[in-house]
Amino acid sequence: MNLHQNLLNEPPETRLADNAEAREALAAATDPTPVAGRFPEYSAAWARLAENALAAGEPVAAYAYARTGYHRGLDQLRRSGWKGHGPIPWEHEPNQGFLRALHALGKAAEQIGEAPEAERCATFLRDSSAEADKVLNA
Repeated sequence: MNLHQNLLNEPPETRLADNAEAREALAAATDPTPVAGRFPEYSAAWARLAENALAAGEPVAAYAYARTGYHRGLDQLRRSGWKGHGPIPWEHEPNQGFLRALHALGKAAEQIGEAPEAERCATFLRDSSAEADKVLNA
């Protein structure tokens, strides 16, 4: 039995592949910059760079980092069968980098006065994963 089978005729969940080497490098790093340079496709490294920039009061840098992580994540989602909508579960750890980058992009957009982008990101996050929205906006 497939525990992830969707019986409601909705788009299936998208679960990104794990990149254990990048995940372990990021977990061991105090600075995510070398990890992003070594694994530029790894959204979690870009998300951490964006989150650090937001915490440092640097919304323009955060926007750039978050946009990179967001676009790298979109590329991976599409390669994983995502058709532009449908659930991207937070509970699946490899998805968290993309969802964190999306959240950081919305926060950075809000801080630089890009209200339509901030709202689009907030809606996309809610539509993709209610749990991510809850966790990241706690």
